[in-house]
Amino acid sequence: MAEINMVTAINQTLADLLAQDPRVVLLGEDIGLNGGVFRVTEGLYERFGRERVMDTPLAESGIIGAAIGMAVGGLRPIAEIQFMGFLYPGLDQLISHAGRIRHRSLAALTVPMVVRIPYGGGIRAPEQHADSAEAYLVHTPGLKVVVPSTPYDAKGLLYAALAQDSPVAFLEPIRLYRLGRMEVPEERYQVPIGPLRVAREGRDLSVFAWGAMVPLALRCAERLAEEGVSVEVIDLRTLSPLDIEGIGASVRKTGRAVVVHEAPQTGGVGAEVVATINETAFWWLKAPVARVTGFDLPYPPYAWEEFYLPDERRLLKAVRETLRD
Repeated sequence: MAEINMVTAINQTLADLLAQDPRVVLLGEDIGLNGGVFRVTEGLYERFGRERVMDTPLAESGIIGAAIGMAVGGLRPIAEIQFMGFLYPGLDQLISHAGRIRHRSLAALTVPMVVRIPYGGGIRAPEQHADSAEAYLVHTPGLKVVVPSTPYDAKGLLYAALAQDSPVAFLEPIRLYRLGRMEVPEERYQVPIGPLRVAREGRDLSVFAWGAMVPLALRCAERLAEEGVSVEVIDLRTLSPLDIEGIGASVRKTGRAVVVHEAPQTGGVGAEVVATINETAFWWLKAPVARVTGFDLPYPPYAWEEFYLPDERRLLKAVRETLRD
C-alpha cells in the first residue's frame, strides 16, 4: 500500500469512479483546466475530457441545480463548491430540491449526487474562504453529511457517498489536505456512512471531534497520557445521520465528555452531540459536557484566525476542568 495524503486519495478515487462508471461526471469552478484550487481534480480533465470534467461559471446555485437535474436524469454527478463560504447561494437548491425530491415523489425519483465542499480555517485564506457551516447542512432533511479526517476515510467515504441514492454533502477539511500521509489500499473499499470511528481508546473522558479537530484531539490526548489521563477520541465522520448509539456507548464507558468544533457555538453540531449524550448516557455522566468551539461571529481576517480556532490550550483546559468536576 502506498502512503498518500488526502488530496491524492480523493483524486485517485475520482479518477477510478470516472473510469469505471460512464454515469459519473464532475462539475465545478476551475476543476477542469486548472485542476481545482487545491489541485484535487488535477489531471482528470486531460484524461476524461470536457464532457466528464466540466468547468462551470461562478454560480453555486447553477452548479448544484445542474447536478440535481443530472442525478434525476440518470447520471451520478459529483459537484464541487470551491469553498464552503461560497455555498450559500446553492443552499436553496440543496434544501428545497435535493433534500426533498425523494420524499416529494414518494421515492419515484432519487438524487444520487455528491457535493464536495472544502471547508474550515487554518490556512490563512481571505474572507468567506474559511467558513465551517456544517450545521446548515445537518439541519436539512434528506441530505447526508460526511467529513473525513484521514486519507483512508476520504477514499472510503467518497466511494460510499456516490453509492447512495440520496444526496451527500462531502466536507473536506482544507487544513488536512496535505497535512500527513498514511497507507491507503489501492483497491476499492467503502467506509460506511453512519458509524463513528474510535480514533483512540480511553477510559477517563471522551472527546468528540470531526474534520481538522480530530488531529487536535489526538495531540491533546497524547499530552494528557503523559499525565496519566486516558482520553478516548471519537471521530464522528458522519454528521448526518449521527451515530447515536456510538456516542452513547463511549460516554457510558468514560463518564465524561468534551465536544470540539471550529464552527460557531450557537446552534452548532456540538449542541446536538451534547443532546444525544443527555438522551443516551445521562445517568453515566460524572460532570457536565463541555464544548470548545469557534466564536459566535463571522470568521475573522486570517491575521486573527489563531485566536478564533480551537487550539490545544483551550481543549486541554476544558478537559482538565471536566475531569475536576
